[in-house]
Amino acid sequence: MTVTQIKPTEDAEITVSDGIYAKYIKRAMDFFLSFCAIVVLSPILIILTVIGAIAMKGNPFFTQLRPGKNERIFRLIKFRTMSCQTDKDGNLLPDDKRLTKYGKFLRSTSLDELPELINILKGDMAVIGPRPLLPEYLPYYTETERHRHDVRPGLSGLAQIHGRNSVTWEKKFSYDLKYVENCSFLLDAETIILTVLKVIKREGILVGNQHIVGRLDAERAKKPVEVSN
Repeated sequence: MTVTQIKPTEDAEITVSDGIYAKYIKRAMDFFLSFCAIVVLSPILIILTVIGAIAMKGNPFFTQLRPGKNERIFRLIKFRTMSCQTDKDGNLLPDDKRLTKYGKFLRSTSLDELPELINILKGDMAVIGPRPLLPEYLPYYTETERHRHDVRPGLSGLAQIHGRNSVTWEKKFSYDLKYVENCSFLLDAETIILTVLKVIKREGILVGNQHIVGRLDAERAKKPVEVSN
């Protein structure tokens, strides 16, 4: 299948797609798809919940605050992939030390993302859209990049099918903004299909301490950028 070629957006005015699909159909379709997925995948969700509770010796879920549409903060739900191991002083061990074999499996197969279907059902997220990032990143966006929050964040998006963890922050944001401007049924359908193919092939998935780009706040704190007030 041919990937839609979308070039990165330069610093410019962003026009949010206001077609019939984006305004009236997309949310209803997201609700329907997430509800059906939860029903169909419920045996897997139950099994992973039980195994996770045993493997993690407690709560199998991980929740974290993320900014959604219009930067409204919501609680993202995922399967826990790291233990709560601490050192002798009671401080959490580094992430790579706490990432379990079970957690690596969940990440490599993207199964840790399945509970986000609940976020989609609730209206916090969409099936396709810019991925929800950390609230700590908000002060480091340019005015143009902040428009990625003009739509609901997604379970997958254009950045995920164009490199996922292997592209720079600037390129990720450019794909996010292109989605904001070009949201359509065909683009969503294509992105869903390509996401499934990439998950099956395990392309662009990094686990453990395999990082190509670091944290946005740490990266941009080192070099001056035009950020919002």
